[in-house]
Amino acid sequence: MGTLFLVATPIGNLEDITLRALRVLAEADVVAAEDTRSARVLFTRHGIRAKKLTSYNEHNARAKTPELLLALDTGEVALISDAGMPGISDPGHDLVVAAVAAGHRVAPVPGASAVVAAVAASGLPSRRFHYLGFLPRQPGPRRRALSEAAASGDTLVLYESPHRVRATLADVVAALGEGRRVAVCRELTKVFEEIWRGTAGEALAHFAEPRGEFTLVIEGGAPATADGSGDEVDALIAAMRAEGVSSKEGVAAIARRFGMSRREAYARWHRGH
Repeated sequence: MGTLFLVATPIGNLEDITLRALRVLAEADVVAAEDTRSARVLFTRHGIRAKKLTSYNEHNARAKTPELLLALDTGEVALISDAGMPGISDPGHDLVVAAVAAGHRVAPVPGASAVVAAVAASGLPSRRFHYLGFLPRQPGPRRRALSEAAASGDTLVLYESPHRVRATLADVVAALGEGRRVAVCRELTKVFEEIWRGTAGEALAHFAEPRGEFTLVIEGGAPATADGSGDEVDALIAAMRAEGVSSKEGVAAIARRFGMSRREAYARWHRGH
């Protein structure tokens, strides 16, 4: 039985790859890449001559998984994504699940990580952080996800595209307040890398025409008390009202999120209305 190696690749700067990763990619019987064009650029940069290079992405994962499992019966397979560690927020997770179920060994080959790099450089508390991946596309669910995660008190970190980063920053302002501290990390490790630090309101004004790939680090909020005191309950209620969430759904969400009784949540929802 062969081994499936999960090989972390650079998130931007092609020098950010380990010696072990270079060896594994050169020795693997098959290298499965999310984008073979990006893989060839990396291989050319480091003089890697892969024995066999094939694509594995969200469009062909279902068809390619049996083929790669068959390759694992007799050899070694290295899986790489466009950037960072495969299996995190990409289709490589499905191959990992299938390989484990088939009894194959799965071995990580760690390396560059946008999440860890952003949190480390953010200047925000790093002892505990909550990785959110990509948030929902719709404003209502996005604001609720932010409010629920922030109330844990943990620093938040998430990915965002240049097309939606302003909408997400606006939702941070709406759900958590314009004074919430953030670090906006753009094009990490690349030529035009930018790590901007300030408040959510200031970030929204600064990034008027965002370009590049973004990793956002957001200051966590203090957990709300059981009786729902604090501004976060009111902020979440306001966000849900703005999105047209019904009273029934809103009361249930508030009770669940802040550990209130249904009666307390009902009173809080209808306070002032």
